[in-house]
Amino acid sequence: MMKYIEEFRDAAMAIALARTIGHEIEPGRTYRLMEFCGGHTHAIYRYGLPRLLPEAIKMLHGPGCPVCVLPIARVDQAIELARLPKVILCSYGDTLRVPGSGRRTLLQAKADGADVRMVYSIDHAVTLASQQPERAVIFFAIGFETTTPPTALAILRAQTLGLKNFFVFCNHLLTPAALDALLAAPPDQGSWIDGFIGPAHVSTVIGTAAYRQIALRYQKPIVIAGFEPLDLLQAILMLVRQLNNRRCAVENQYHRVVQDSGNRLAQDYMAQVFCQRDTFEWRGLGKIADSALAIRPEFADFDAERRFPLPERPSREHPGCACPAVLRGQLDPANCKLFAVTCTPANPLGACMVSAEGACAAVYAYGRQPIRMPL
Repeated sequence: MMKYIEEFRDAAMAIALARTIGHEIEPGRTYRLMEFCGGHTHAIYRYGLPRLLPEAIKMLHGPGCPVCVLPIARVDQAIELARLPKVILCSYGDTLRVPGSGRRTLLQAKADGADVRMVYSIDHAVTLASQQPERAVIFFAIGFETTTPPTALAILRAQTLGLKNFFVFCNHLLTPAALDALLAAPPDQGSWIDGFIGPAHVSTVIGTAAYRQIALRYQKPIVIAGFEPLDLLQAILMLVRQLNNRRCAVENQYHRVVQDSGNRLAQDYMAQVFCQRDTFEWRGLGKIADSALAIRPEFADFDAERRFPLPERPSREHPGCACPAVLRGQLDPANCKLFAVTCTPANPLGACMVSAEGACAAVYAYGRQPIRMPL
């Protein structure tokens, strides 16, 4: 396995691919390519790809970090849920540090006495509910299509166990809708993207076919890519060639993992448990129609929003935080006036610095360091 991984990190091949990209650049042209996935952003900086690529390639960072696009209002609601009597609120580690209104976080709620617990899997929350029937266990569910099937399976498991005290606060999002929203922006706001490096993990679930209508509608090429440096360089080369040839297809560089139709079994579980919301607000992108999932009425007994209704209150970003512009690919994190000054991983003012997939965290960790090639 190690040899297999190292083959995708070969420095000589990376340099050769970068040179090929440089040779195929059309004179005087700029290629503005957005990597949607936060995992891709981290890989790009970790392996020093911006220093290998020609200046004509401009990498833009997209909204593909589920923690980063979680709206402040939903964080505030999760904190309110955690503070209810006899409630145990569970979620993943990054989520606990996302600042809500007034920079409040779930970790601060925990310090104030709320029973907030980090779990590595939603199954841990189901098990906890079975062990403590006198407590309401609420799982703060976030993520794109990658983490949605496990949530569906957990709800089905809780139903099978007959649990009456397990609930899900659902914040699962749909990737194609975000791509659509980015490209549907007015010409003066949406013309900064020439093509996309499509997400890998998400695409293992929904497949490449899910992006075809978007590529055709907006005449933008999309290449699904893996996370290794050679994966990303090859994907960039494929995008450059499509743009040079005036093509707008969905291509699959990550064919060793991603299939055209995706994972049908995972899709079936998602469809069984979830339905689309009419609209959902994304941090940085605003309200997007049909862009998120809700728990179906048949499983209403497990829906935290039905069991513990909470009003939505107005919420505000930190006045100096540029996360919304970063999430739209309109601002490089290093150009934010708070970046690495008052906003650091130890003291994050915005969601993009909190998450392990956030663009600001990636630039902070790797973008200020010398090139890491050769490996």
